[in-house]
Amino acid sequence: MNKFTYQRKIYFADTDAAGVVYFANLLSICHESYEEYLTKLKINLPDFFRNNIIAIPIIHAEIDFFKPLFCGDLIMIDLSTKLINDKIFEISYKINQDNVLIASALTRHICINPQTRKTQEIPLIIKKNL
Repeated sequence: MNKFTYQRKIYFADTDAAGVVYFANLLSICHESYEEYLTKLKINLPDFFRNNIIAIPIIHAEIDFFKPLFCGDLIMIDLSTKLINDKIFEISYKINQDNVLIASALTRHICINPQTRKTQEIPLIIKKNL
């Protein structure tokens, strides 16, 4: 299991009509932290996301909120990875503000060939960092 921390400010565009972060936007912010983690691994993101041999779509996502987040809040996302098998891995996200757990999320990813849509093994560059 690997860990990574991502810091981000909450923007007005992240909030809903009630002024709090919309749940889907926090999942999107979690995905930002995943992209930053991939960058830390020296993975070229344009090549990674446009690859015609390997794709790693999300097959499951969940999020739980414990406190609201507002525009201007500074959050830390602690990301940790877990290999499920040779084709599937999970990322858990702990969203904190001032060392208080605000929300937790999880995404499950599967490796496929985007041409055939059949599952395949996770590439070594990813697997060795899970």
